[in-house]
Amino acid sequence: MAPMLSGTPGLNEAAPVAPVAPVAPDTLRSACGNFVTGVAVITSGRGEEAVGTTVNSFTSVSLEPPLVLFCLHVKSRLRPVVQKSQAFAVNILSSQQEVLAYTFACKETAGLAGVASTPSVTGVPVLDDTLASLSCRVVNTIESGDHTVFVGEVVELDQPSSRHDALVFFRGKMGSLT
Repeated sequence: MAPMLSGTPGLNEAAPVAPVAPVAPDTLRSACGNFVTGVAVITSGRGEEAVGTTVNSFTSVSLEPPLVLFCLHVKSRLRPVVQKSQAFAVNILSSQQEVLAYTFACKETAGLAGVASTPSVTGVPVLDDTLASLSCRVVNTIESGDHTVFVGEVVELDQPSSRHDALVFFRGKMGSLT
């Protein structure tokens, strides 16, 4: 192992960074659109207050403990519902559920009237017939830029057998990998 040169002038100092112009939001959206993601509907609330929204910002964080996260715009109507209930469900959609994804993808958060769902152990609804559903309780929220990151501990999981592919999002379009 090389000796630490902590006393050497300049080695502990950050290199100066020249000022750069901020990246335009549309440019960032376009670049990130090249990353294939899955599509999920986040549901929260109970009874008449239950709502959902489509996201592609879902990812696992930790296996032990079982943690996942998703992000919502600070103006999302789902955000205060999750904050109030302190619970949410991640419903991972199949390629056969594109219409359902678009139902919840509008700017206005959609209610669950007419959508088949079952209350989870947390009381929030999970959608029927998805590839998987993860019921979570909120363990952390992080305000970052124009979004809130919700971290949840998975307290219940359902993964019915399915012969369908996952619904994916790529360059602004939904589809399947096959």
